[in-house]
Amino acid sequence: MKAFSPQAAQQRYMKCIEASRRIRWDIDRDVLRGRQFDPLHKFMPEGLSETERLPFLDDAERRLMSQIQGRTYTNMFGLIERFIGAKMIELGREHALANQTAFEAIVRFTDEELKHQELFRRVDALAAAVMPHGYRFTASADDVAALVLTKSTWSILALTCCIEIVTQVHYRQSMESDSNMSPLFKDIFLFHWQEESQHAIIDELEWLREDARIDEAARDEAVGDLIDLVCAIDGLLQTQAAADAHCFLSMLDRALSDDEEARVCAGVLDAYRWQYIISGVEAPRFAEVLTGMVSDAQGQRLAAALEPLHARTLICGTDVFAQS
Repeated sequence: MKAFSPQAAQQRYMKCIEASRRIRWDIDRDVLRGRQFDPLHKFMPEGLSETERLPFLDDAERRLMSQIQGRTYTNMFGLIERFIGAKMIELGREHALANQTAFEAIVRFTDEELKHQELFRRVDALAAAVMPHGYRFTASADDVAALVLTKSTWSILALTCCIEIVTQVHYRQSMESDSNMSPLFKDIFLFHWQEESQHAIIDELEWLREDARIDEAARDEAVGDLIDLVCAIDGLLQTQAAADAHCFLSMLDRALSDDEEARVCAGVLDAYRWQYIISGVEAPRFAEVLTGMVSDAQGQRLAAALEPLHARTLICGTDVFAQS
């Protein structure tokens, strides 16, 4: 079991502060640099958009799909960072009159999350300028944050840690090596990844600190809260995937068959579940921390809740979407 050590944590908070000072970037000077999106570039890498599972689409249609998913990707992270920032402000108060190193690390974290929200609002506007009309992001960031913040601190930190590890996995495993992505889109998530690397460390430290504070009964309740949060995120993904699939189909210059349309809808949902939930849950770093905290029975409850999200969708009796 990975236990919370105040001495070791102090050193890690200090390293996060040092990294934050060293890599700090500005939206205009360092990231955007006056650039616009080129509509001939895809936004999302194949490893995340999963358009190869839709072989009936041509290259231009796959590019359009990647652009729609890219807008949702930026909006989803903007939404997620709304509740993360609010929760970190709350946790910072616990350090404010005691551990000034941890307090500074969390203040910097929160400031960077606010900057990321601004960046993603601007990215969505840049994408809207070069894409056909019709895209819609369905969720309210404030409403989602209000719901998330009703749950236990342990569960919120677990979800936050998972999500911010996701940003590391996505950039290093899919974006970094994709030479066909929009250079601007790739740069946006390179700079995002640099700061999120420190955030994931702070998430883990605060999660371990909270875990050391609560008893087994509270932890068991928090596992239930985490399952509720994952289900809520999946509900959001189902709604957005349906909206994005409809948006994509409405922008095509040709009609797809009913079977092809159904496969588009299922494929987008599967891609979103992979992007926002499964790729984080399966990350070794997250799994190591989580399994060090929960009992076998609690782990089984989590696995049972996640099992339906792992399954690929079957359409018209074929197994083209079946997970190998």
